[in-house]
Amino acid sequence: MIDFLFDGPKSAPLTLMLAHGAGAGMEHPFMVTMAASIAKKSGLRVARFEFPYMAQRRVDGKKRPPDRSDKLIACYREAIEQLGGADKVVVGGKSMGGRMASLIAEDAGARGLVCLGYPFHPPGKPDVLRTSHLLRMRLPAIIVQGTRDTFGGPETVRGVSLPPALQIYWIGEGDHSFKPTKASGRTEAQALDEAAEAVAGYLKDVA
Repeated sequence: MIDFLFDGPKSAPLTLMLAHGAGAGMEHPFMVTMAASIAKKSGLRVARFEFPYMAQRRVDGKKRPPDRSDKLIACYREAIEQLGGADKVVVGGKSMGGRMASLIAEDAGARGLVCLGYPFHPPGKPDVLRTSHLLRMRLPAIIVQGTRDTFGGPETVRGVSLPPALQIYWIGEGDHSFKPTKASGRTEAQALDEAAEAVAGYLKDVA
């Protein structure tokens, strides 16, 4: 059984699932802040969970690399079923977690997709794109992305043909976790609040 951390009302008509990124689990401050803020702003429920390698780290404290993608995807599918099925959820996640969600969202029949800092390509390798499956997407989806994200900024996205149902919301001067530069005059808290507002607005439309 997969363990979840919930924010928002259990009676909500829709649940946003958020999987973590490659190096930090569901209790990382970014995940905690985003889940709580999205739930509050949307009035919906947000469910955080961990992939097997990260859950095992919680048991023995040993850092491990992410599991193979097939194991990550199988875990995500199991999490969907535990929450009542794909028609009751919007799938999503931070970085790698969002990418795994994007690989199954359409096929699983999810209501939508939320990616927080999508890894369009590995840092420093803009030619190694991870977008082929996105081109076929028809369900409503949102990617929230910092303009300074080393995994893919505006120049990368401008060069990719994305489907009309997929919207990109840009966090000005934000990095991969939306943290802005000091020169921008904005705080990290403000950037995260803006990101949560964008996701909440999307969720209200999907619900």
